[in-house]
Amino acid sequence: MKLNSMTAALALYAGAAFSIHAAENKPVRFILVGDSTMATASGYGDAFCARVIRADTCINLAKGGRSSGSFRAEGRWDEVQGLLKGASAYRATYVLIQFGHNDQPGKPGRSTDLVTEFPVNMTRYVQEVKALGGVPVLVTPLTRRSFKNKILENNLAPWADAIRKVAAEQQVALLDLNADSVAAVQAMGEAEADTLAVEPKPAAAPAATADLAKVEPAGAAKSAFDYTHVGPKGAMYFARMVERELKAALPVTATQFRPEGQP
Repeated sequence: MKLNSMTAALALYAGAAFSIHAAENKPVRFILVGDSTMATASGYGDAFCARVIRADTCINLAKGGRSSGSFRAEGRWDEVQGLLKGASAYRATYVLIQFGHNDQPGKPGRSTDLVTEFPVNMTRYVQEVKALGGVPVLVTPLTRRSFKNKILENNLAPWADAIRKVAAEQQVALLDLNADSVAAVQAMGEAEADTLAVEPKPAAAPAATADLAKVEPAGAAKSAFDYTHVGPKGAMYFARMVERELKAALPVTATQFRPEGQP
């Protein structure tokens, strides 16, 4: 009897060890959800995915011109939920969610009310990611690079505040990209900030104004200089910023990125 008990115990131990080993060998997945400042060709999302060791497990679903409301209304959130239904194949799935630019007033079909709609939308995203076994990570909106009298204008501050509040209420990870990008862009100054744009600033371009800074086209910026979208230099700069924020907020993710100094 003692021998049989020992054999059974060893079998259980071996089974548990195998299960742990199998779980550790599963890949980690990242899903990016947001607007053009995260999207391909106009945002930092692809540069962030390029920093992930297994780039095939980083999926950038951000789309230009989308808000916390229109992203769901267009059925794009359905794709995220479909991916999350396969979460068991991964050790963890982190869903980075960043909205705010297009939730601002003046964008028909996209704007959401800052008090009654935006926080509700963000909370719903968080709760649905949790329900499907994912790890929600809220990201405050990337700053626009519009200066007035050498001072960076942060007209996204109220939306960043709303996201901070939702993160605290839902007890989920927060990447305060708005605060960090505002501080960094203010420190570098207007001339250097302009080099982060999709294309160089035209020689005859007027100085940034509040109205110009608020304009975000429905798709990625293709040929025009602006103060919202980023080119390769800006994409890499802010991708590394998001990477650092994620490692600080969720240290367990640190091993999923290429070592510093590697492209």
